[in-house]
Amino acid sequence: MTPRNDTMSRPAAGARLAGNFAPVAVECDADHLRVTGRLPRELNGTLYRNGPNPRFPAADAHWFVGDGMIHAFTLEDGRARYRNRWVRTPKWRAEDAAGRSLFRGFGQLRPDAAPGAGADGGVANTNVLRHGGRLLALEEGHLPIEIDPVTLATGAYQDYAGRVSGPVTAHPRFDPVTGEMLIFGYHACGRFSATMSYGSIAADGQALRFDRFEAPFPSMVHDFVATDRHVLFPVLPLTGSLERARGGRPPYAWEPDLGSHVGILRRDAPVGDIRWFRGEACYVFHLMNAWEDGSRIMADVMQLEAPPFPRPDGSPAATGDRRARLCRWTFDLDGDSDRFERRYLDDLDGEFPRIDERRSGLAYRHGWYAAARPGILDGTYDDIAHMDFATGRRTTFMLPEGDATSEPVFVPRATDADEGDGWLLAVAWRAAEGRSDLLVFEATAIDRGPVATVELPVRVPFGLHGNWVPA
Repeated sequence: MTPRNDTMSRPAAGARLAGNFAPVAVECDADHLRVTGRLPRELNGTLYRNGPNPRFPAADAHWFVGDGMIHAFTLEDGRARYRNRWVRTPKWRAEDAAGRSLFRGFGQLRPDAAPGAGADGGVANTNVLRHGGRLLALEEGHLPIEIDPVTLATGAYQDYAGRVSGPVTAHPRFDPVTGEMLIFGYHACGRFSATMSYGSIAADGQALRFDRFEAPFPSMVHDFVATDRHVLFPVLPLTGSLERARGGRPPYAWEPDLGSHVGILRRDAPVGDIRWFRGEACYVFHLMNAWEDGSRIMADVMQLEAPPFPRPDGSPAATGDRRARLCRWTFDLDGDSDRFERRYLDDLDGEFPRIDERRSGLAYRHGWYAAARPGILDGTYDDIAHMDFATGRRTTFMLPEGDATSEPVFVPRATDADEGDGWLLAVAWRAAEGRSDLLVFEATAIDRGPVATVELPVRVPFGLHGNWVPA
């Protein structure tokens, strides 16, 4: 392992930055990693992961707003190596030059920050993916930022020749047939505005469209989903308010009386054609997939009855089920009602759902997610779950007590392999040893345990999302 000590960070502060939520202080390269079991020689490429890793941790800053760090696990001919680098956003560079934290999070400068610190508080810490020949780091408040796929050096913001502006989602959706990337943004006309954006980027990286529309109210819209013909925008009652923020009250608050709204738009139609469906209050951070069956659209989501946010006056939200569970939403486009139906498919607490992306927007059979056994209340996940929707059977892999998993990522065995025929990759935190492993499973047999474990000499902090890029 080769550490890079030019980028040392101060110790973590605050309860949210303890354990594996705490940042790592060193950028490093680690080659010739030890492998237990057998890495499939057909598995050639790199798993890129992204997540918060504050350069200068502060007790008053939420984990969500830590600086992005890219972790690259490269597998080649049965061997493995690892590299990590911070995403050097304008915020990261300003704080590195100052030698301290200048932002409190969510774009807010600290009162004692120098006037020249700048106003760009982007952290690029949520996702990392390849599209249009570029590796991109994303977070939902800014444009994507380009990353060198080998060195992980940070490039420039990507605005697609000036065609895209404002915030861009960290959760694009991809058309498996055309290679098109669908994007959206919320608060698209200023902080806490109700305006949203919708756009599409061709497989070659050229912007095809970019439009704006008004949502029923300003909401935190973390994810969306698409079918082969439609896009769905979930506007749920976790609301943003500039007035609250300026008055010292919660910038984001839970307002269940507003109910849930889901906008559905044909992908080739103008945004003025959006049709809004309504339902009971709930919240969703992540959606698994959506598809069409005649006049109906089904969407599988990880639904919470209420998110962990306060009421507008700062008081705690009413107690309720705070677990996210797999739920199916159904919309009837030919019906005479604007209501949509909800039905839970499983009772296991889970998050970070993934599918075989070759079935994105289409009817599908297999899904995976990080899960937690009853009694796990610290926001971590100690199981990996596989759902076979054809049989209704759920299987799990349980990590040893105290360990935790990241989002699982599916990799097909070949481009023409059957759905689900391939591997599942997940990064595991080994609490007793204070380090991490990369686990490789046969995707539809995770209950048998990993076929290979790549042992890392370092710790990979809990992150958010990642993707596989074949060699």
